[in-house]
Amino acid sequence: MTPAPGHAEPQAAERRRSGRRVTDRGAEPTQAWLGSFAAAPEPAARSGPGRRADAGTAQPAFQRFYRLFLGARAVIGLALLLAQGAGSVLGLRALLPALSLALAYAAQALLLWLLPRFRDAGAGPSLSTPAVAATIVVDVVVFSSLHLLDPASGFNYVALLVLPVLMAAVLTPRLTSLATAAAAALVLLAGAWRGTLAGGDLAVLMMQAGLAGIGLFVIALLAGELASRLAREEAAARGSLELARQQAQLNRLVIEQMADGVLVIDRRMRVRAANPAARRLLADEGLAPAAPFELLQVPAWQALAAAVSDAFEAGGWGDGQREAVLDFGPGGQRQLRLRARFTGRRAEDRLAVPGRGAGEELCVLFLEDLRSVQARTRQEKLAAMGRVSAGIAHEIRNPLAAIAQANALMEEDAEAPDQQRLTRIVSDNVERLKRIVDDVLEVAPGAAPSARLIDLGGEVASVIAEWARAEQLEFGPSSRLQVQLAAPMLDTPEPMFVRFDPDHLRRVLVNLLDNAHRHASAAPGAIRVVLAREASGHARLHVASDGPPIPPDVERHLFEPFFSTRSRGTGLGLYICRELCERYGASIDYQLRPADQPLRNEFSVTIPLAAVTPTAPLP
Repeated sequence: MTPAPGHAEPQAAERRRSGRRVTDRGAEPTQAWLGSFAAAPEPAARSGPGRRADAGTAQPAFQRFYRLFLGARAVIGLALLLAQGAGSVLGLRALLPALSLALAYAAQALLLWLLPRFRDAGAGPSLSTPAVAATIVVDVVVFSSLHLLDPASGFNYVALLVLPVLMAAVLTPRLTSLATAAAAALVLLAGAWRGTLAGGDLAVLMMQAGLAGIGLFVIALLAGELASRLAREEAAARGSLELARQQAQLNRLVIEQMADGVLVIDRRMRVRAANPAARRLLADEGLAPAAPFELLQVPAWQALAAAVSDAFEAGGWGDGQREAVLDFGPGGQRQLRLRARFTGRRAEDRLAVPGRGAGEELCVLFLEDLRSVQARTRQEKLAAMGRVSAGIAHEIRNPLAAIAQANALMEEDAEAPDQQRLTRIVSDNVERLKRIVDDVLEVAPGAAPSARLIDLGGEVASVIAEWARAEQLEFGPSSRLQVQLAAPMLDTPEPMFVRFDPDHLRRVLVNLLDNAHRHASAAPGAIRVVLAREASGHARLHVASDGPPIPPDVERHLFEPFFSTRSRGTGLGLYICRELCERYGASIDYQLRPADQPLRNEFSVTIPLAAVTPTAPLP
C-alpha cells in the first residue's frame, strides 16, 4: 500500500535519523551489522512507525543473505562427502566418525536448503532467531570436530571455519560475530596445542594458529562492515524508490484534475499520455480514446499534428504558443491555444551521435479552449467593472427617485397633451433606469447565494407553465413550444435535486425562453426545452430555437454586460444569467448546431446534482 503523501516527509526524516543512529553507534559492541536495516531488535521495533518501515524495507536483503549461506552449506556438505569418498579411493586413511559427521552435516544442510519451511525459518522479525543461531553453532561444532578428530589427515578443515564466521558477521550482532571468530580461533589454538603433544614445534604451530585466528577476526570485521554498508544503501534506494512512486502518484493526480489539457507526444505523432481535459478537447462530443493513440489517424487533428511537428523541427515556437483549429465537420469547430514544452533530452544529448544512447525527445503539449481563455480574461475585467458599477448604481438610485417624484408632480399639473406625452417619456425612461440599477445590484460582487435543495424537474415545469400562460402558448403537438423533461413528466423514479435559488432559476429560464420566443418562427416546435440527467452527475437544461444563427462576431460577446442587438435592450440579460449560474456552481453556454438540424440556436445550462439520502429531509 502506498503511504499517504503527507507522511512521506516524516518517514524520510525518520529514515535519515535511523541511518545516523547506525553510523553513530558503530563502536557499540552489541549492535547488529544488519540489525538496523533488516530485522530490528525489540527495543528498536518500539521506536515508532518510521523504524518499523525501515525494518520491513530491507527484510528481503536479510532473506537473500540467509538463503545464500544455506546454499553454500549444502555445497560444502556435498564436498565433504565427496572428499571423504575420494580419500578412501585414493588410499588416504578415513576415520569412521569423520565420515559419519560429514554424512550427517550434508543431510541437514541439504534439508535446510531444499525445504522452504526450513529455508524461510530465518526470515523472522529478529536476527537472533533460533534457526540462524543453530546454523552457526552447528557449523562451528562440525568443522571444529572434523579438524580435531584427525589433525594429521590429508584434509585441511581450517578454511571451512570461514563460513560460520562470515555468516555470523553478516546476520548477527557484532558481539555474536566476534564471539564466533573467537571460538574458531580457540579451535585452531587447541589443534596447535594437540599437535605439540604429537611432537610438533610449539612456536611454529602456535604462530600458524594465531595468524589464522587473526585472519578470522579481520574477515568478521570486514564482512560486517560491507554487509552494513550494503544494507544502508539498499534501504536508501528503497526509500528513494518509494518517494519517487509517491511523487509520480501526486503528479498523476494533479494532471488528472487539471482544467487544461495535457498531451505527451513523441516524434511519430503518437500520444503517449492524455488527461481527461485533453481527451474532452479533442472530441466534438464526449471523450477521445484513451492513450496511446495516433494524432494522424483523425482528420480533425491534422492541424494539431502539423503544429506539433513544427515545434519538434524548430525546437519550439517563437512566441511560445500557437493556435490550432479542430474541424469536426459541418458546424463543429474548436479553436485551441497550444503551449509546448520538451523533455527527455539534455543539452549534451542534442549533440550526441545518433544511435549512441541519446534520450528520446517528447513534447508535453498544453491545450486550452480559446473560448475559455477569452471568457476568463473577460471575467477578470468584468469583476472590476462589477464593483464599480455596483457603487455607481447605489449613487444613481437617489437622484432617480427624485426625478421620478418630480415627474409625478408635474404629471398631476399637466393638462396639455404635449406635456402629458413628455411626462410619460420621462416615466418610461425612469422605469428603464430602475430596471438597469436593479439588474446591476442583483449581480453585484459579494452577494451571498441563498441556495436551497429543489426538485429541478418540478421547478422547470412550473416556470414553463407560468411563462406559457403569460405568452398565451398552448401545449400540444402543434404548439410552438415543445417540452421534454426527464422528471417528473416521464415518471422517472428518481427526481433530480439541485441546490439553486428558485427565483434565480426562474429568472435564468425565463430570460432564455424570452430570447427564443423573440427570435423563433411561428412553426410548430420552433422552441424546444429538454431537461436530461447526465452520467457525469450533472443535469443539463437545453433551450433551442429555430431562429437565425447568431453570427460569430456577436456570439463572442453574448455574455458580456451592456451588449445588445436591440435598440432598447439593456444587454444585461445573458450576463445576469451567467452570473447567477456561477453562484451555484452551474454554467451556461451557447452552441450553434449543424446546418442539417432545424433548431440551430441552443443555450444549455449545466447544474451539478446534489447528493440526497433517502431519509434526508428537504429544507
